Amino acid sequence: MKAIRVHEVGGPEVLKLEEVPLPEPGPGEVLVRVHAAAVNPPDWYARRGFANIPASMRPEIPLPFTPGSDVSGVVAALGPGVTEWAEGDEVYGLVRFPRVGDLGGRGYAEYTTAPVGHLARKPASVDHVAAAAVPMAGLTAYQYVHDIIGLRPGSRVLVNGAAGGVGHFAAQLAADLGAYVIAVASGRHETFLKELGVAEFLDYTKVAPEDVVRDVDCLIDTVGGPAGHRFLPVLKDGGTLSPVFHGEYHDEEAARRGIVRRGGQVHSDGPGMAALAELIDAGRLRVGVDSVFSLEEAPRAHERAERGHIQGKIVLRVV
Repeated sequence: MKAIRVHEVGGPEVLKLEEVPLPEPGPGEVLVRVHAAAVNPPDWYARRGFANIPASMRPEIPLPFTPGSDVSGVVAALGPGVTEWAEGDEVYGLVRFPRVGDLGGRGYAEYTTAPVGHLARKPASVDHVAAAAVPMAGLTAYQYVHDIIGLRPGSRVLVNGAAGGVGHFAAQLAADLGAYVIAVASGRHETFLKELGVAEFLDYTKVAPEDVVRDVDCLIDTVGGPAGHRFLPVLKDGGTLSPVFHGEYHDEEAARRGIVRRGGQVHSDGPGMAALAELIDAGRLRVGVDSVFSLEEAPRAHERAERGHIQGKIVLRVV
């Protein structure tokens, strides 16, 4: 089969399309014929050797490896003891995450194996490209909104980076719960986000949200970085700060104001994927796809990802 392999860390050019042996599913696993796979930040972090993380904290990455944790496809074979799925079933999921490298999902390939508990039935109302765009970003948003934050109806929620992968799902899931959602993104995303049901839109290129927004119950910051603390003024005392990526949030000031920090690491979750599929098929959750590339165009997909300003997700169409 064809798969993308990384033999050395570096730029997008180290993503090489190669012929590799077909994997075999182990006990409790299925073989998936991959129709589409999404591109996620951990994919290019791993490709670069996690250079964005302090050396003492970097995970070891066995070389060569095949990136990719988000897949949508069809069950092609069953491993020993598997009764949950049948050959021909359409499935999607976040596979073996947060494991990385060739210990992880290996989604940039024509076939991959997946533990049965990491998969759910693909939403019937969307194609494989849209389905592949859901797992990591959708599960991150779902686990934050429902499990980590425990968002309540009527809450005022600000989502920074609302047009991106996690952001556009978080904004919708919060609104679906009955929250008042303020979306922050650049102006070109305004129509997209208003169509997703946000109550307010702020173009950060024209106005500083921290200057005009107050009394927010929860901040979901999908951007992070050294300037993340600039959003503290929007939060009410005792509010909830939920960063998705690392950032500087002036912890002493936040603690003085009783602001609670709630975050976590997304993890593979078949039941969570099933819940997302139900929302998608019910028309309560839309999937944003920024751009689509072929498997052999994986380097171009990573180049697009690293330029940023993404609306939804970047997806590799495999078949």
